[in-house]
Amino acid sequence: MKIRSLAFGIVAATLIPFAAQAQEVVLKVAHFLPPVSPAHTKFITPWCDKIAAESQGKLKCQIYPAMQLGGTPPQLLNQARDGVADIVWTLPGYTPGRFPVSEVFELPFFTTTHEASSRAMWDFVQNNAMNEFAGLKPIAVWVNGPNQLHFRDKRVNTLDDIKGMKVRAPSRLGNKLLASLGATPVGMPVPQMAESLAKGVIEGALIPWEVVPATKTHELTRFHAEAGGEYAMTTATMIFVMNQKKYDSLPAELKKVIDDNSGREVSAWVAAQFKGADAAGREAAVAHGNTVYQLPAAEMAKWQAATRPVADEWIREISAKGADGKKLHDEAAALVKQYSK
Repeated sequence: MKIRSLAFGIVAATLIPFAAQAQEVVLKVAHFLPPVSPAHTKFITPWCDKIAAESQGKLKCQIYPAMQLGGTPPQLLNQARDGVADIVWTLPGYTPGRFPVSEVFELPFFTTTHEASSRAMWDFVQNNAMNEFAGLKPIAVWVNGPNQLHFRDKRVNTLDDIKGMKVRAPSRLGNKLLASLGATPVGMPVPQMAESLAKGVIEGALIPWEVVPATKTHELTRFHAEAGGEYAMTTATMIFVMNQKKYDSLPAELKKVIDDNSGREVSAWVAAQFKGADAAGREAAVAHGNTVYQLPAAEMAKWQAATRPVADEWIREISAKGADGKKLHDEAAALVKQYSK
């Protein structure tokens, strides 16, 4: 009996490491920027470190930056839904038409600060747009910093100055904003923008400051026009989402770790990381000797008036799909105002 008990003990002891190993879950996390980008270093890596610590090492990330799992940035959403990646960071604007309701936060002169607008977006999505996330579990949704205008070799001071210029846009509504200003919008993901600027395919870009250093935009442009006032000219919505089946497969204790690191305040925290990166991007342009200037309030009033039809059109489009576009627009605006106090 003693020998049999000893043998059983040895077998059990050898199985313990394997049982512990089986409990480990490695999450494939994919995104489209290089590993030196602020999103990778300031948001994705710290988030992964946090869930690893809180799960006592049972949840780990394998991060794949710069599309290392293959494909192009617009395909990240399908990679998450199909399970090619377990979690992705992407922009809904890269897949026009798939997030028609939540794109309200990309309307011209609609959002305020990073954190306030991102809290508003989380609440709005939970209440009105979860059907846009079918097959996905939102971890965080947010808006990046105010998109500013960066020009190769022409200083733009007025609406007349921008007319006819080819400018990169981040999204469908970004295209409409630029068109309403008289520019010629050119939609493309950020990774394509640098080459297009270098070759003169585009004359400028509508992007937030935070992507400037990683894309070397400060080396490819000379003039940077900032929109003054309380509201951003436009922003891009961003999402950090998990494959729903992968989440459902986790034991309760690991689901709780994901849940504890998801939500409104996590969205605001992510947005705050982009806010810090915005300051660094602006400093890079100044240090390079570029001209950074703010469009005066009187001129901005003209730009706001010129872009107002973009919101009216969005309301009509959403209403044509059977929803109350005006009600959704006003609810999102009210949430932004509520969290901006």
